[in-house]
Amino acid sequence: MTVHIGSTPVGAGHPAYVIAEIGLNHNGDVELAKRLIDVAADAGAQAVKFQKRTPEISTPEHMRDVPRDTPWGTMTYLEYRYWVEFDREQYVEIGDYATMRGLHWFASPWDVPAAEFLEDLNVVAHKVASASVTDHQLLRSLASTGKPIILSTGMSTYEQIDAAVDILGTEYLVILHATSTYPLPPEEANLRMIPTLQERYPGVPVGYSGHERGLQISLAAVTLGAVMVERHITLDRAMWGSDHAASLEPTGLEHLVRDIRIIEEALGDGVKRVMPGELAPQAKLRRVTV
Repeated sequence: MTVHIGSTPVGAGHPAYVIAEIGLNHNGDVELAKRLIDVAADAGAQAVKFQKRTPEISTPEHMRDVPRDTPWGTMTYLEYRYWVEFDREQYVEIGDYATMRGLHWFASPWDVPAAEFLEDLNVVAHKVASASVTDHQLLRSLASTGKPIILSTGMSTYEQIDAAVDILGTEYLVILHATSTYPLPPEEANLRMIPTLQERYPGVPVGYSGHERGLQISLAAVTLGAVMVERHITLDRAMWGSDHAASLEPTGLEHLVRDIRIIEEALGDGVKRVMPGELAPQAKLRRVTV
């Protein structure tokens, strides 16, 4: 099955769809967000993704008053969540900029008002964060849009994923294998879940959302059949913020996209044939012909 995000097909037989997740790595700064959009476009990604919250709804009660030291001073966790949220005017600005750079853009809504906010901006798709797999109210709201839904599956059981898929349906669904450890150690990557998810949800495109350092695990995911790859990006992993350390810097993203395309070309079609480059060695080296 193929799912179209905008006019771009996602599924087996198509180039892997690469999402550069900006998330909250813009630190509430529109100009920084634009620089990250440039990084994604220059590297050859197909999309950039953000996160959208209504802080008074999506912030857990027990976290709201926890103090957070930030570059802008000490504030409560709830105040910090407000600080880094873009408003409608800012989203219009960065969305237009992403479109101008030839990228799709969308976000992970963390609550129903956030989903409605993004629908009002006419995003091409919606992303369900791993943390939201069990938020059935949010899933029903997203399913009602009729748009492609990308479902991450970190920190979730089969039963929880099954329930989410039942709500979302499979016609416009892409499922991403993910492990919600930041940064992700190799022993927790469990990449064989990619073919497992392909078997469990026949016909549904399956991809990979990675939080590891480096490129190897994401590239291995492509060799196992991932048709979408999502990675966080940053200008500098040493920047302040919770996701920067598990993000790719500009050169890393460029190399990821480059190497994905090389792997896709190298995988071939699985049909044995004598390749053009083998003809000269064959004529020179093979003594017995049959």
